[in-house]
Amino acid sequence: MNSSPMGRQPEVLWAQRSDKIYLTISLPDAKDVAVKSESKGLFSFAAVGAQGEPFNFTLELFDDIVPEGSKTNIGLRNIICSIQKEKKGWWKRLLKSEEKPAPYIKVDWNKWCDEDEEESALSLASDDDYDGVNGKDDDSSDDDGMLYLPDLEKARGK
Repeated sequence: MNSSPMGRQPEVLWAQRSDKIYLTISLPDAKDVAVKSESKGLFSFAAVGAQGEPFNFTLELFDDIVPEGSKTNIGLRNIICSIQKEKKGWWKRLLKSEEKPAPYIKVDWNKWCDEDEEESALSLASDDDYDGVNGKDDDSSDDDGMLYLPDLEKARGK
């Protein structure tokens, strides 16, 4: 864990899916946010906090990543980074090092998904269950109460 002696580390929450790592960096009103991902799993973050204090850290992630597939979303209270794994699969831990991670890195239990949970969520979301009989699905969709175009036209009296 390399960090400049002048910078502080914000709290970092992490979670994973088989294809991505999510890092939520808690830094309200951050300015000059700079995020860099390198294919060999190096992730760097730098920003200026609300009081003008510098924050930065570098993480050597467990495995290789796809920098082009990584996205950063800067919000008012935190910065969320979605980092694409080069190979699909579950990492044993976030960092390459087997040492205990720095105290500012914590698991994000709100976003956490276990391997078996992800598989069941994916199978529920897949279209395999829909067999197309009579062109209707079984009304178990998430958008109950939404009107589809044909229903909307009926409602308008067309």
